[in-house]
Amino acid sequence: MFVSKYSNPEFSPYDDDSVPETSVPGNWPAPTVSHALSASLSLPGSKSLTNRELVLAALADGPSRLHAPLHSRDSALMIEALRALGVTINEIATGNVFGPDLVVTPGELEGGSSIDCGLAGTVMRFLPPVAALALGPVAFDGDHAALRRPMRTTIDSLRALGVDVSDDGRGTLPFSLYGMGSVAGGEITIDASASSQFVSGLLLTAARFDQGLTLRHSGEKLPSMPHIEMTVACLAARGVIVDSPEPGVWVVPASPIRAIDVWLEPDLSNAAPFLAAAVVAGGTVTIEGWPASTTQVGADLEQLLPLFGATATRGDGALTIDGGTGVIGGTTYPGIELDLSTGGELAPTIIALAALASSPSTITGIGHLRGHETDRLAALCTEINALGGAVTELDDGVRIEPRKLRGGVWHSYDDHRMSTAGAVIGLAIEGIEIEGIDATAKTLPQFPALWATLVGEAPPTSDTLGLL
Repeated sequence: MFVSKYSNPEFSPYDDDSVPETSVPGNWPAPTVSHALSASLSLPGSKSLTNRELVLAALADGPSRLHAPLHSRDSALMIEALRALGVTINEIATGNVFGPDLVVTPGELEGGSSIDCGLAGTVMRFLPPVAALALGPVAFDGDHAALRRPMRTTIDSLRALGVDVSDDGRGTLPFSLYGMGSVAGGEITIDASASSQFVSGLLLTAARFDQGLTLRHSGEKLPSMPHIEMTVACLAARGVIVDSPEPGVWVVPASPIRAIDVWLEPDLSNAAPFLAAAVVAGGTVTIEGWPASTTQVGADLEQLLPLFGATATRGDGALTIDGGTGVIGGTTYPGIELDLSTGGELAPTIIALAALASSPSTITGIGHLRGHETDRLAALCTEINALGGAVTELDDGVRIEPRKLRGGVWHSYDDHRMSTAGAVIGLAIEGIEIEGIDATAKTLPQFPALWATLVGEAPPTSDTLGLL
């Protein structure tokens, strides 16, 4: 469990007294480059897909094998949570540098356990409906910072389905539920405006409800729709066809969830800082294993990075970004006006690039990022402004004015995407030190080693990749 003062739910990133101004031993010096890049990298499996497939495999009608899954803190938390509920998960060595395959064998779900959600939204929102199918009590808790993440929609939806949930009225972690071994299902209405995970968490389990589920979303907006489409596609591959008769309505029939073998795509959102590095440093960065088609929002990078003057090329199962001479080579690019409502997890990288632009940028559609691992909008404003930038928080996004940045400590707030955003800026600005680079273990524990490979400081090996 990561523990720092930035995990305190009472901490505000606007509290200047909480932000040290000087270098601290143990901070990670972000590499600054003076040469164009020429890198080709492979990345481990998608966190979003891995944790969805783990849940579906646990509910399936037989054993499933997950090939090339992600091994990270989020996936480890999901594995341990499912094991606590009675699911057998075995590792099968394959020689893959990023870790073993997983064989998931469903068992009779049982309560009497306590689940550590860490900071993983997929665990805290996908597992409670699964636990409701178990017999007995199940308690959910997590990191200190997890206590501020919205959970009321999950809690209220379970109560609407007849599940006994106790949260002392907080609407957040910690809470507990008492599973009765089955859930009737039926029709419920929720407001998932704060996170698409509220929808996905119910859809993943709904086929195991006695009557299936008709789910209606009542809010004015629904962020990250591609993640719901990913959930629907994962279900379809296992024989569960989700009908959506109108926007914001999903109908899941009661049906078996088929056991299958699944090959996990590389995590395209984790590719964002690496591909963005070409825009900053110049030269080319290639990510191998890029899928021809996907439901991952990271696929949008092929269209987003050319907005900053880069060229994107697909070929031979790879995506290459060519940044020309890059920012460090004297290239300038204008700011952008962008609605990122479908791909908010890319926002920290995009905002980092906008902070190096030659004219103002406005990024909107990302108000829901206030409820992620940290309040990402406040954190990004605070950290860029501490380096001399001028970023203003809007109701639904941020406004970035171009300023000359300087070195300094970049705080992660225990948020993996804050850490990687600081690394992107550090390519061009000397003296950036990342506090809490270990936050990247949440979805990419190999980040420091891969970043060193990217900038030519070290070759990739199974040792330097720091496998879990």
